[in-house]
Amino acid sequence: MLEKEVPNTTNEHAEAGTAAHDLAEYKLKKALKMRTKKPNSKYQDEEMDEYTDLYVEYCLGLIEKVKETCADPQILIEQKLDFSDFVPGGFGTGDLVIVGKGTLYVVDFKYGYIEVSGMRNSQMMLYGLGALTLFDMLYDIDKISMTIFQPRVNNFPTDEMTVEELLFWAEEELKPKALLASRGEGEFCAGEHCRFCRVAARCRARTLKNLEMARYEFQDPALLTDEEIAEIISVAEELSKWASDIYTYATALAINEGKEWAGYKLVEGRSRRRYSDEEAVAEAAKAAGYTDIFKKTLLSIGELEKLMGKKKFSDILGNLVEKPKGKLTLVPDTDKRKPVDTVFQDFDVIE
Repeated sequence: MLEKEVPNTTNEHAEAGTAAHDLAEYKLKKALKMRTKKPNSKYQDEEMDEYTDLYVEYCLGLIEKVKETCADPQILIEQKLDFSDFVPGGFGTGDLVIVGKGTLYVVDFKYGYIEVSGMRNSQMMLYGLGALTLFDMLYDIDKISMTIFQPRVNNFPTDEMTVEELLFWAEEELKPKALLASRGEGEFCAGEHCRFCRVAARCRARTLKNLEMARYEFQDPALLTDEEIAEIISVAEELSKWASDIYTYATALAINEGKEWAGYKLVEGRSRRRYSDEEAVAEAAKAAGYTDIFKKTLLSIGELEKLMGKKKFSDILGNLVEKPKGKLTLVPDTDKRKPVDTVFQDFDVIE
C-alpha cells in the first residue's frame, strides 16, 4: 500500500531475470511437448542457457518421481495462483505446479544472486495456498512441497508442510495481517526485505530502526562490550545500504525535480578524459607520424569463458587459471560458506 503511488521501475537485473524465466518456460514446455514459442532477448547468453537447462532437468526429474506414484499427474507451467481468499487482491505465478498422489508440488525458479531462504518462505507459502485453492476440490491433497531453484548461488531448498499447517498459518497469521495492510494499517517491519521496497529510502520504520545504533556514535570500539559489538556488526551492512539509499534518493530529487536540501548543492563530479571519436584520433595520430598507438590486452577470464564455453575453457585453460584466497570477512552464522582456521586456532590457549 505504501508503494502504491510510486512507479515500478526496472533494471538490468530484473530484465535478465525475466528473460531467464521466459527461456526456462520455453524449454520446459518444449521438453513436455507443449505448445510454445522461443523467446528472444539480448540477455540470453551461454550462462543463462546452462542454468535454464539445469532447471528443466530438475523439473523433468521431479515429474518422473511424481509419476512413480501417480500415473497421470496434473502439470501446470507459469500458472497464475490466486490467494485473494487470504490476501485481498493477492496472486502470484507458479513456475511449475504438479499435483500428484496426496502431494502438491510448487517450484519457483530464481535467477538472482541474492540467496533466498527456502524454509517457511512466505512467498512460497502464498503460492502453496493459491495452488491449494485451485486443486483442493478436485484432489485429495495432504501435503505441500515447495522448492526454490536458484542455480547461480547453488541454492535448492525444499520445504514441506501439511495442508493443516499451511491453513493454520494462513488463518491465524497471514489473513489478519493482510487485512490490516490492505487498509493501510498494521505495523511496519524493517528488515532485509527492505532492499526490494520502492520506498525504502523514505520509510520511517526503517529510519528509526537504523537510528537505534546512534547511541554508539563516536564510541571507541575497544571500550564496547562483546555484545554491543556483535549487535553493531549485525546491522552494519544494512546501515550502509540505508545511508546509500537516502543519498541516492536525495540526489535524484535534486537533479530531476530541482529539490534544494539545506546545506547541500549540486556540483559536477570528477570525470576522466575520453576520446570523442577513436577512429579520428587514430587517423590524426598516424598522419602526424605516430604509429605505435595501439596496445593488445588479453580478454578477461569471464570473457574467454563465454567465448569458449565452460567445458572447453576448463579443458584448454583450466590449469592456467588460479583463484587466490579471498580476503577474510566476518559474516553471519547463517552464511553457507565454511569458516576458515585462523593462526590463533592452530595453538592451544593457556589461561
